[in-house]
Amino acid sequence: MNVTLRQLRVFQAVVAARNFSRAGDAVGLTQPAVSRCIRELEGQLGLQLLNRTTREVAPTEAGRSLAAQLDRLLDEMELALLDVQGMASVRRGKVRVASSPTLSANLMPACIARCAELHPDIQLVLLDRVQLDVLGSVRAGEVDFGVVIDPSAPDDLHCETILREPFCLVCRSDHPLARRKSLPWRALSGQKLVLLDHASGSRRLIDQALADQQAEVDVVQELGHPTTVFRMVEAGIGITVLPALALTDAELQGRALSVCRLTPHIDRRIMLVHRKHRALAPMVALVWQLVAAVAAQVPAGI
Repeated sequence: MNVTLRQLRVFQAVVAARNFSRAGDAVGLTQPAVSRCIRELEGQLGLQLLNRTTREVAPTEAGRSLAAQLDRLLDEMELALLDVQGMASVRRGKVRVASSPTLSANLMPACIARCAELHPDIQLVLLDRVQLDVLGSVRAGEVDFGVVIDPSAPDDLHCETILREPFCLVCRSDHPLARRKSLPWRALSGQKLVLLDHASGSRRLIDQALADQQAEVDVVQELGHPTTVFRMVEAGIGITVLPALALTDAELQGRALSVCRLTPHIDRRIMLVHRKHRALAPMVALVWQLVAAVAAQVPAGI
């Protein structure tokens, strides 16, 4: 059955006017167009809905039954359509975003502050989780979108790169590799490394870079947060490789640490992700664009 909203509106007008021409005037159609709509509707239902005479058009029993329910049904449909249409202009509510600890600490605070400034009726709710859990939350629909580091096998996700940043060496200021502007990855061979663990989105990229550059290292500690990594490096347990975004002034202030870029430059990509084939609600799309805009203003790094 392929009954259209237009056919139902025309039928409603004919029942009210008891005349095809007057019904046409009410809905903005010609008399022949009104007649055609009614014939098509009757054809779809397999029932005669109207008795036509030279003096009047009157509903049949089936027509009266349909007309009795149609006003309420069409009113409810119109309200539903207006409600959905109104979503396009909604600027009030919560948008839930998940991100991994480094991004939560060094990117998302600026995003939350900017959202509060530009869109005070939108609450950006942050879930601070390791990357694997961020991706799980996105896939389960627990959050509207995630901020992650270049996920592997993202076939079921729509991804948009918002920031690229390099990896850097961090060591004590008295370490033999200290105070360089740049250093090749191969220079890390034979060194003891303190690295973020595999829950971090960066670890896979760091391991791949070390392998590709044939740097054979000894990973002596694997930790969950950059602050702990810094403490281990300060204690002389090893050196580390971290993304530039983790090397904020606040983290480095008061620490006797040296930072330099590793060459060749191997960047990690920060991405926004949501479930593929799921359109973002207008309010969520607004926050998505805001996070991308804030990321675009992040300095290039070390």
